[in-house]
Amino acid sequence: MPDHEAIKDLPPARTALVPKRPIVSVWLRDLIISLGISAFIIIFLYQPVKVEGTSMMPSLDDQERIFVNKFVYRLESIQRGDIVVFRYPRDPSKSFIKRVIGLSGDRIRIDGGQVYVNGNLLDEDYIPPAYVDERSYKTVVVPPGCYFVLGDHRSLSNDSRDFGPVNASFIYGKAVFGYWPMDKLGRLR
Repeated sequence: MPDHEAIKDLPPARTALVPKRPIVSVWLRDLIISLGISAFIIIFLYQPVKVEGTSMMPSLDDQERIFVNKFVYRLESIQRGDIVVFRYPRDPSKSFIKRVIGLSGDRIRIDGGQVYVNGNLLDEDYIPPAYVDERSYKTVVVPPGCYFVLGDHRSLSNDSRDFGPVNASFIYGKAVFGYWPMDKLGRLR
């Protein structure tokens, strides 16, 4: 009898099986979560963009793929030298990409292809001599809330010399990273 009492005090053996989830439902759940995270990043933070045209050569080539940070200008202000993506002022259904040269209140003058900001020659080491446009441009004061933008390939660029300063409300991102072709992989400057 004592042996029988000892058996009663033992905990029951765990033989219940944990139900396995079908692999398809786990895969589908992970796919939906991944798509949701990707959509959030693309809609609110970074957008992949294909450069079309040669106005930003040699910094950006035609058909180059880049990422545009759409959130950065909510945290910091636009700076001279930033490469920005904006809606074309004459047709907002199109997007342009250019380099910021002048900020609100700046006095911009182009004399024989040399750019002057507030009377000081702008150092543009990103433009090789073959891409300089030798033409001059009248002095302009950048209005409040606007930016003066130029393409790096000055002789082939449709920019603020043609359509005027760009209102800040048209600018929706900063070009930050090139990812294709692979030899151009890296941060943009």
